[in-house]
Amino acid sequence: MSDTPELVAEIEGLGEKLAEAKASITKRFIGQEQVVDLVLSAILCGGHGLLVGLPGLGKTRLVDTLSTVLGLDGKRVQFTPDLMPADILGSEVLEAGSDGSREFKFIKGPIFCQLLMADEINRASPRTQSALLQAMQEKSVTIAGAELDLPAPFHVLATQNPIEQEGTYPLPEAQLDRFLVQIDVPYPDRDTERDILLATTGVEEEEATTVFSPTELMAAQHVVRQMPVGEGVMELILDLVRACRPEEPGALELVRDNVGWGPGPRAAQALMLTVRARALLDGRLAPSSEDVAALAGPVLTHRMALSFAARAQGLVLNNVIAQVTESVTRIEAAA
Repeated sequence: MSDTPELVAEIEGLGEKLAEAKASITKRFIGQEQVVDLVLSAILCGGHGLLVGLPGLGKTRLVDTLSTVLGLDGKRVQFTPDLMPADILGSEVLEAGSDGSREFKFIKGPIFCQLLMADEINRASPRTQSALLQAMQEKSVTIAGAELDLPAPFHVLATQNPIEQEGTYPLPEAQLDRFLVQIDVPYPDRDTERDILLATTGVEEEEATTVFSPTELMAAQHVVRQMPVGEGVMELILDLVRACRPEEPGALELVRDNVGWGPGPRAAQALMLTVRARALLDGRLAPSSEDVAALAGPVLTHRMALSFAARAQGLVLNNVIAQVTESVTRIEAAA
């Protein structure tokens, strides 16, 4: 797709608006710029994000702030082992009319919103987790045989604790694949933690302001999909995703020996979208190979797994992805 003056103007105007949105978010979610960029990238691509981090790192605060800044109707569901699908989707209740008649009425659940926070998603049973599968893929749910559309736009931001695994149910591969990116939320550095102390332990706290409306956000998502992607970047995405599959003829020895299963086509689609969003957030008109390298980890980590032997040897998946990305990028640059 060629750059048109209209598209360039739209991208530049959207870049300014996104800078304003980021400034509003960082009033309440201090520091962690990479986390903010990844979450915004997921939403700009029309996708969902899986936030992985220890308790107390601000994941809930970030999602709450995002719903305000992006002008979205947000709901929060605390996932627990006794949570049922109807607690998320809604249920039918029998109502009696004034004339004595009775009929079933559907009471919508919290999933009928624009930004759903699924807190500690892996604490719910597989049956309850599966209630999100259709919603995340098709933006609709089926209740009593009737398909109901969810509000537009619709996004899920789920959180997960990386170390506390007692009483949890690991997300199946099909559900993990529906998350556009996995966002690791690390500890803040010392200066950031100092700023957090000063900002959150006083009498007053900063408030986020609304920057987007749902209509404006959907228009921004359309602009992202219009951004041009160079042939070289597209080939790099294909080479990287295919290089992470152990059964591929040209797979690296590192992958063949240590990876149990690799990413599917949805990973390439996710990279194709998120590199555009990253370029947009950085004020550029088109993505580059650096964007692919930066997003390889967040896009691929939850779409592939190490073999049992590799885990026993203490290998870390992120390190494997980094090595594969470096090798593929080097080969691509030399070609």
